[in-house]
Amino acid sequence: MFQAEKANVNYDRNLASDPDEFNTGIIIKNLSVKFPDKNGGEPVEALRNVNLEIKPGEFVSLVGPSGCGKTTLLRTIADLQQPTTGTISIGGLTPREVRLQQKFGIVFQNPVLYEWRTVRRNVCMPMEIMGIPKPERTRRVSEMLELVGLYDFGKKHPHELSGGMQQRVGIARALALRPKILLMDEPFSALDEFTKEKLHLDLQNIWRKTRKTIIFVTHSMQEAVFLSDKVVVLTPHPGRVSAVVDINLPRPRGLEIKDTVKFNALVSKVRNSFEGV
Repeated sequence: MFQAEKANVNYDRNLASDPDEFNTGIIIKNLSVKFPDKNGGEPVEALRNVNLEIKPGEFVSLVGPSGCGKTTLLRTIADLQQPTTGTISIGGLTPREVRLQQKFGIVFQNPVLYEWRTVRRNVCMPMEIMGIPKPERTRRVSEMLELVGLYDFGKKHPHELSGGMQQRVGIARALALRPKILLMDEPFSALDEFTKEKLHLDLQNIWRKTRKTIIFVTHSMQEAVFLSDKVVVLTPHPGRVSAVVDINLPRPRGLEIKDTVKFNALVSKVRNSFEGV
């Protein structure tokens, strides 16, 4: 698990609580997204009539086959892609309003770290861009590196870290701006199973400490069930919501839960919820 003992950080006060009581509930209504055809043909429909509600503080995974629109849905929530029809409301605001208020943190499959910057300076970079004063930047970097278990690696450069450690740096960087909603696009898909399982435990620990609303894209049904409060199953192209499966497993979850009948029954329920596969 991630260690957090260097500076005795009060996570409940610094990370979970905030005088800005922003409502992170997300309501998606009749959302469709079409992309223009490069050859001038009919537009390509990525998402069709998606309806979904995500409660504040929930950990929600989006699963489905390749090309079902999981990443498109994530990008549309983040205001990186515009809907063709339908609406997204986040605490009564549009995705653009939420983005401009810097309420989103995004973690991609590739952490995209700058090789010439140390770990500390990679985590610090978004705060530099936003003009956050240096003392506050320094404090937040230390907090985030403690949270992800990399406090002692702050002076290292990305090439000196393993793939899992690099992904932790990406998570720390995303959390440094104190986002209310963490959007994660297959962040562990390129990692080996041993590293992935450890990061599953670590991410669960981060979520427990910060209580962020997390939306997590994955191809893995086991990963989705282990991490989530609920799993949203999308159909093959064009993506529609085939099912929403509530994951009523106790927390915190250890790896041994994967060997239980209940866990495997939930994985089977997700698998059997796919349409057209």
